[in-house]
Amino acid sequence: MTEKDPKSIIRIARETGAEELVEPLNLATRVRELRKARGMTLEQAAGQAGLARSTLSKIENGQMSPTYEALKKLATGLEISVPQLFTPPVKEQVNGRMALTRSGEGAAHATATYEHELLANALTKKQMLPYRARVRARSMEEFDGWVRHDGEEFLYVLTGVITLYTEFYEPVEMRRGDSAYYDSTMGHNVISISDEDATILWVTSLV
Repeated sequence: MTEKDPKSIIRIARETGAEELVEPLNLATRVRELRKARGMTLEQAAGQAGLARSTLSKIENGQMSPTYEALKKLATGLEISVPQLFTPPVKEQVNGRMALTRSGEGAAHATATYEHELLANALTKKQMLPYRARVRARSMEEFDGWVRHDGEEFLYVLTGVITLYTEFYEPVEMRRGDSAYYDSTMGHNVISISDEDATILWVTSLV
């Protein structure tokens, strides 16, 4: 990325946090968790599946590899499909996370055209990137082509007057309180047309 490229903050945000490694699914553990999630004893689950209790116990303890016929019976007994036996459970949604950013305490990231202040920067693996930007650019010539990146973006004008340029729409003048929501794979740039640098709030999706 060049110094002029504001996409760099999107790249930085997407790379924040360690990469998650997915462990191979343990069938024995998966079967036991499915049974317990349904509040069933070994006897109940085995009976409903048409399997011997000892057979199910060996499967859950990793002491035997079930045949496909046994897997079909087991899936029927647990009221799921065979593929679901091998599908990891959906990761629980983390609730209760919060990041407070006091005024002026965001992480600074300047480019040739904007001065960005990254908000909620301490929160890793977030799905949105909020940041405040001071728009220094005064003409499209200051940009090295269009800015574009994956996802969607929301823009809200805090102070001043800007012109929002997009690849497929006519330029639009925006003032304090105006907002725009757009597909950020579409080329877009913002310049300030007020005497002072305009400030805007941007929220960019990271998924």
